[in-house]
Amino acid sequence: MRHHGEPTAPASPQPHKGAAPAPAAPASGGDWQTLSRLLPYLWEYKWRVVVALSLMVGAKLANVSVPLLLKELIDAMSFKPGDPQVVLVVPMALLLGYGALRLLTSAFTELRELVFAKATQGASRSIALQTFEHLHALSLRFHLARQTGGMTRDIERGVRGIESLISYSLYSIIPTLIEVGLVLTILAVKFDAWFAGITLLALSLYIFFTVRITEWRTQFRKQANEFDSAAHTRAIDSVLNYETVKYFGNEAFEAGRYDESLDRLRRSRLKAQTSLSLLNTGQQLIIATALVAMLWRATEGVVAGRMTLGDLVMINAFMIQLYIPLNFLGVLYREIKQSLTDLDKMFVLMDREREVADAPGAQALALEGSPDVVFDRVSFAYESDRPILTDISFVIPAGKTVAVVGPSGSGKSTLARLLFRFYDVQQGFIRIAGQDIRQVSQSSLRKALGIVPQDTVLFNDSVAYNIAYGRPGASQLQIEGAARSARIHDFIASTPQGYQTSVGERGLKLSGGEKQRVAIARTLLKDPPILVFDEATSALDSANERAIQSELASVAKNKTSLVIAHRLSTVVDAHEILVMEAGRILERGNHAQLLDLQGCYARMWALQQNSEAPTTPQAPAAAT
Repeated sequence: MRHHGEPTAPASPQPHKGAAPAPAAPASGGDWQTLSRLLPYLWEYKWRVVVALSLMVGAKLANVSVPLLLKELIDAMSFKPGDPQVVLVVPMALLLGYGALRLLTSAFTELRELVFAKATQGASRSIALQTFEHLHALSLRFHLARQTGGMTRDIERGVRGIESLISYSLYSIIPTLIEVGLVLTILAVKFDAWFAGITLLALSLYIFFTVRITEWRTQFRKQANEFDSAAHTRAIDSVLNYETVKYFGNEAFEAGRYDESLDRLRRSRLKAQTSLSLLNTGQQLIIATALVAMLWRATEGVVAGRMTLGDLVMINAFMIQLYIPLNFLGVLYREIKQSLTDLDKMFVLMDREREVADAPGAQALALEGSPDVVFDRVSFAYESDRPILTDISFVIPAGKTVAVVGPSGSGKSTLARLLFRFYDVQQGFIRIAGQDIRQVSQSSLRKALGIVPQDTVLFNDSVAYNIAYGRPGASQLQIEGAARSARIHDFIASTPQGYQTSVGERGLKLSGGEKQRVAIARTLLKDPPILVFDEATSALDSANERAIQSELASVAKNKTSLVIAHRLSTVVDAHEILVMEAGRILERGNHAQLLDLQGCYARMWALQQNSEAPTTPQAPAAAT
C-alpha cells in the first residue's frame, strides 16, 4: 500500500524574601518515556487490550493461511479433463476455503476495532481532560505569557496523536511482526534457507533505510509543526483583536504577517514532502529487488522440479501479502514518530509546574459570617528587579469596606491578585479570619471571594449563561434578580432574544458599560462574604454609576469589601481609605481625615473636583 502523505510543587506556606522566578518549562522526554506515560491510561482497559491482541493474532493466522490453501488446491488439481470431480470439488473447496479465511481476517479485524474503541477513546478523553484541568491550575503568570493559538494547536495535535499512536502501535506493529515471523518460519521450513534469507535481508535493509531517513526528515516535520503553530497563533491573535486592526486600518499589514508565516510553513512542508518522496522511492526499490529475487529463485525451483506450481503461487502470494505490511512499516514508523512528538508536547504542557499549589493537607477556609482580611507586611514582585508591593500592612475589619486609591502602577490591582492567590506573596502574610490563605485550599478561598474586575471578559455564550456563571445552577428568577440589581434587566428584556442573547467573543457584542453590569450581576448572584471591586463602575455613565454605587453599597453592607478606585467620589463612605504610590502606602484614614491632612489624597480630590465641575463656554475670540 503506497502512502504519499502524512497526517498532519506546592508553594511554601512560610514567608521568604526575594521574588519567585517563573517556573522553567519542563524538558521534553524521549519516545520511550512518552510511550510509557501513555500505557497507564490504556491499562485501565486491560481486558480489552488482551482481547484485541488475541483477535489480531487470529486475523494474521487466517491471513497467512490463504497462500497455504492456494498451494494445496493448485497441487491437488491433477484430475483428468472432463472428470466431474473437477467441477464439484475444486471450485467448491476454493471458494469456500478462500472466502472463509478472508471473512475471518476481516471479522477478526473489525472485532478488534470494536473491542478496543472504548479504550482508545477513553484514554484520549482522560488525557485531554487532565490537560484542560492542568491549564486551569497553572498560575496567572503562565496565562499572561501563553500564545493561545499555538497552545491550542499543540493540544489538538496531542489528542489526535493519542488515537494515531494507539491505532498504529497496537493494531500494526504486533500484527506485522507476527505475520513476518510466520512467513519466515514457513519459508525456512518448507524450502531452502535462501527464501528466508532474502526476505530477512530485505526486511533488515528496509527497516534500516526507513529509520535512518525518517530520523533525518523528522527535523522538517518538527519545523513544519512550529511554523504551523506560529501561523495559527498570529491568525487567532489578529482575529481576537479585530477592532484594533480596523481602528488602524492594518488589514493588509496583518495579512502580510500571516502570509509570511504561511510561506515559511509552505517551504518547510515542501522539504518534508521532498524527503518523503525520497523515502518512498528507496522503500520501493528494496521491495522490488527482493520480490524479483524471490520469484527468480522460485521459478528456477519449479523448472528444476524441486518445487511445484503450487509452491510458486504460494511464494508469490506471500510476497504480495508481505509487500503491504513491509511498505506500511515506513508509514507506521513515520506516524508513530510524529504522534510521539505531538503527544510529548502535550505531556510537556502537563508537566509544567504549578507556581501556586495547595499546601499538603490544605483544609477548607473556615468562615462564620463576614471575616476580617489582614495584609501583614506583604512584599511582592513579578520580577526580581521590579518590586511591586513593599511592606504593605492594613486590615479590612469584618463587614467593613476599605478602599485603595492611587495612580496607575501603584500596585492596587496586585492586592486583588494576591488575595485570590493568583500569585503567592514573597514576604509577609495574608490572613482571612486568622487563617493564612497559603494554608487553605484555593477552591475554598475563591468560593468566599467575589470580584467585579476592571476589564470584564465574558464567555461567548448567552447573557443568562454569563450571569449564572457566578452561581452555576441558579434559577431564572435569581438570574433576573441579579440583573435588576445591576441595572441591566431592562436592557436585556428589550433585546429580541432576551436573556438568550449571545454576547459574542469575549463579550464584544456588548458595550463596556453593559459588560461591566453583567460582571456586577454575576458577582451579586454569587453573593460571597468577601467582595472586591476593581474599578467596578469605570465604564458606566454618571447616572448609572450613581444608581449602581447605591446598589453596591447596599449589597456590600455587612460584607467585607476591598474597593480599588481612581474616582475618589466612589469611595468617600469607605471605613478606611489607603493612598498608594510606587507600591507603598503613603496615607491612610477616612475621607475627612485625609482631606484634613492636605496631602496626596487632598490634591487628588481637588484635581478631580475641578475636572468634573461644569465650565462656562467662552465666546469665540473676535477676528483681528
